[in-house]
Amino acid sequence: MAYVRFLGHAAFEIGLSGKRILVDPWLTNPMSPVKPEEVGPVDLIVVTHDHGDHTGEAAEILRRNPQCKLVAVYETAERIGRSARSGQAIGANIGGPVKLGDLEVVLVPALHSSSSGAPSGAVIIGREGAVYHAGDTGLTMEMKLVGELYRPKVALLPIGGHFTMGPREAAKAVELIEPEVAIPMHYGTFPVLWGTPEEFKRLVEERGLRTRVVVLKPGERFEF
Repeated sequence: MAYVRFLGHAAFEIGLSGKRILVDPWLTNPMSPVKPEEVGPVDLIVVTHDHGDHTGEAAEILRRNPQCKLVAVYETAERIGRSARSGQAIGANIGGPVKLGDLEVVLVPALHSSSSGAPSGAVIIGREGAVYHAGDTGLTMEMKLVGELYRPKVALLPIGGHFTMGPREAAKAVELIEPEVAIPMHYGTFPVLWGTPEEFKRLVEERGLRTRVVVLKPGERFEF
């Protein structure tokens, strides 16, 4: 059974192919149900870009898990990898699939900013299907290609506005991607992130899409 567990803001724990994966592990965010030291064994960390609310405690978690790998755009992986063991950080780039045993990670375009490398989203593919974490992004037509190529079962989409898509843009993203399930993220952490999951869900339903919107509270998980 695969699962996606929301850890607040844009942080998620994902279970695919029997592996435990963290994406954008900022676990000191005010909504996180777990502290970094409580995480336990992790097989893979994926970081979408180098802003502090996404890199989070990635380096700390890597140091405590010598078997764990990290995948990020090359320059960001190099930056985080300096604080970890040699060989743990795997630098990749947009559109280049990374094979990791029974897992595959594809970094995909995101419209945002980053101090090192390019911002990205990530498609994580396992035996049970694909999960798309959009990272911080504005609406982009590349999302349609993500849907056509990888057929994600679950799309994790920012809805907060100001720095990323708001509910209106995220609802259009659902139409482009056509996932089975859409889970909103990156909202409510700070007052500036004003978008709400209720508005996002309403706008998706108004479009008559088959996608189901699942709203997770921090700590809750969705299984598929």
